[in-house]
Amino acid sequence: MGKYHDNCFPGEDDAYRSARDELLKAEIDLRKQIEQVAALRRQLPPGGALKEDYVFDQGASDLMDSNAVKQTLFSELFEPGKNSLIIYSFMYAPDADMACPACTSILDSLNGGAMHINDKANIVVVAKSPIKKIRQYAVDRGWPNLRLLSSFNNTYNADYFTETPNGDQIPSINVFTKTPAGIAHFYNAELLHAPSEEGQHPRHADMVWPLWSFFDMTPEGRGTDWFPKLSYDTE
Repeated sequence: MGKYHDNCFPGEDDAYRSARDELLKAEIDLRKQIEQVAALRRQLPPGGALKEDYVFDQGASDLMDSNAVKQTLFSELFEPGKNSLIIYSFMYAPDADMACPACTSILDSLNGGAMHINDKANIVVVAKSPIKKIRQYAVDRGWPNLRLLSSFNNTYNADYFTETPNGDQIPSINVFTKTPAGIAHFYNAELLHAPSEEGQHPRHADMVWPLWSFFDMTPEGRGTDWFPKLSYDTE
């Protein structure tokens, strides 16, 4: 019998249960801290007003119709009754042969979750590559649920820190809110820009990247020498 519940798994001994109770206490504390941080985030006041009503290139809702392109205003990304807009910017430069494998792994997961997120908030994915290139990549990966936009013809990436001054792409999460006064910036995952402890990855996207949480539950953990790939040898 443990400190927090009466479940006893087959074969476990007192040493295991004692260590597991210690870990469970840490997990309870972590959950509490995550909720506290989320509460602090929700209490942020509106940030700066949207710099401009950017025009994005957007493909057709049919993934296979990669030639259909239309222009979409930033303000048109807010559906009626939903005042929050989440934008994930993924690293796919106009001259790149392929998109970032890490960003791709995030979007592989997000494609499954997008319809659930969209029931409560607006969510889109932006990349700097031309829209036809992005759409073809989406077809290849099988992303029918992601609303994909190209910032090729606007300055959104530069204005909201999703690329460097020399044009290198940066993975970024931004949240905007629609208020009676207009559209305002609300949140950026700024851990990417803050100093990290020695040997620690910035890990600013952990909250939307479930991959690592699965590894965290294993004895091997995340490790230091594995990184997502676009494909894997399964033989």
